Amino acid sequence: MAGEIVITVVGNLTDDPELRFIPSGVAVAHFTVASTPRVYDRESGEWKDAETLFLRCSVWRQEAEHVAQSLRRGTRVIAQGRLRQRTYETKEGERRTVVECEVDEIGPSLRFATAPVNKAPRTSVLAHAGAKSPAGDPFAQHDEGTQESEEPF
Repeated sequence: MAGEIVITVVGNLTDDPELRFIPSGVAVAHFTVASTPRVYDRESGEWKDAETLFLRCSVWRQEAEHVAQSLRRGTRVIAQGRLRQRTYETKEGERRTVVECEVDEIGPSLRFATAPVNKAPRTSVLAHAGAKSPAGDPFAQHDEGTQESEEPF
């Protein structure tokens, strides 16, 4: 969508991702990424930590389940997504506005670590929610003649 603000943030998870399911059965994981930039202080000739950004993030559907299974508190991650502004009212009646990131892609940073990558089995969102795929949808049907591990190209 035009006008969306896309952001990439590198930082550490402040806690384990929190996985929930909305009433329709769709998974959503919430987590916070803490990112502390390093800045060079010319007066002292040293690198110093600047102010830490704490960015609240959410990721949806099957990717949410993968995040909850794979990432833990302290993991250095690279997350890319769209900034969203949300306004809500507190119990005291005060209006508050927050900026959050709706994550499209996330993974562990390999700058200071290694990580095994395991391809997840394909499952449809409809199957997870207990619904049946529409009969006329050729993309929702599984072809028994191909192996799950085969690449589509």
